[in-house]
Amino acid sequence: MPWSETSPMDERFQFVADVRRAHETMTALCDRYGISRKTGYKWCTRYAADGPAGLLEHSRRPHTCPTATRDAVVTALLALRARHPAWGGKKLVAVLARRQPALPALAPSTAAALLARHGCITRPRRGRALGHPGRPTTTMQAPNDTWTADFKGQFKTGDGRYCYPLTVADGASRYLLACRALTSVRTAEARPVFERLFRTYGLPERIRSDNGVPFATTALARLSPLSVWWIRLGIRPELTEPGHPEQNGRHERMHKTLKAEATRPPSANRRAQQRCFDTFRTEFNEERPHEALAQATPASGYTASPRAYPARLAPLEYPAHCEVRRVSRNGGIRWHNHWVNVSHVLGDEYIAFEELDDALWQVSFGPIALGRFHEDLLRIEEQHGDLARTRRRSAPTSEKCYRCPQTISLPMSLTVQRARLDTHI
Repeated sequence: MPWSETSPMDERFQFVADVRRAHETMTALCDRYGISRKTGYKWCTRYAADGPAGLLEHSRRPHTCPTATRDAVVTALLALRARHPAWGGKKLVAVLARRQPALPALAPSTAAALLARHGCITRPRRGRALGHPGRPTTTMQAPNDTWTADFKGQFKTGDGRYCYPLTVADGASRYLLACRALTSVRTAEARPVFERLFRTYGLPERIRSDNGVPFATTALARLSPLSVWWIRLGIRPELTEPGHPEQNGRHERMHKTLKAEATRPPSANRRAQQRCFDTFRTEFNEERPHEALAQATPASGYTASPRAYPARLAPLEYPAHCEVRRVSRNGGIRWHNHWVNVSHVLGDEYIAFEELDDALWQVSFGPIALGRFHEDLLRIEEQHGDLARTRRRSAPTSEKCYRCPQTISLPMSLTVQRARLDTHI
């Protein structure tokens, strides 16, 4: 026989049922339930007045507070705030003390709490919770399985201009594919670097990077124009978790060596800095022994990828049972004459809708899952965000508390328990 579990609500229901059967005296019942007679009469009275809602725990908040701020002080504070909506608690308290010294002194923290209680302070709007695929779990066993990419921290060259070094390496062999001194982190400068690498070394299976520009944005699945281009080429973008550079530790360790040997001190200008980077790259790949490679050089273990850079981008292929829609240049699609926002990053691209349930679709771009589309909401929710909050939930029943006009929520099981109690009685 399994263990029986009870809750305080079950015990109170059973106690009231036993009282109304009148098989035992109140004293005997209270002794059996381990409560006082005063408590027993209290629950019986509450049930008689409010039914099952009377057996819920009521608020123990005191009705009066001797240390509460006086109404005159609150009125003066709110009136001053109405005349100066941009002033905070500290300024309002200082002005009140100067203009009305007869009023009791008010702490700035108390003034701020009173303003918030009366709706005078608007909280900043929370941004959309960004989804993330989570910690990358792929291994780097062979050359071109995973390339790693990142921007080393910017620094100023001798002419006072910033230099943004873009570095790309092969994860398995540690071969430094590129180290380019750029003037910004814009996609327009980074894409030609990757295009030259693809033409020279072929295409990798995936590219791992952090969540910064130009590798990721705040769009669905953190896609960026650069990662969309990679997906069209058959390369899967892979993001580390925010705040976890150790998930791309091989690349970060290379940056430490790069910083020590090629940027201290910086060169006179960007062109001279690029010559310094080229010298470092040659030495790092062909001369410097690498401890993780048993003191071999990265160049000794790297071979170019057999996947050649295509002359034209092939169209994405989706299963026949999927609904395929083209994203317009303004970042949306039409769904049964309704507008659905997707992302400007996917403008002119085709995405697929795979039906999971009634009015629920899985949305994907190539092999990347973008989220789930709810027809009733006309919105795509990221799978790695707060998707559970968008699901429909049955609304709980509610009744009025007999002490105050507030509405109390009752569990759905109360309806069943009410019927059970009436059956016992």
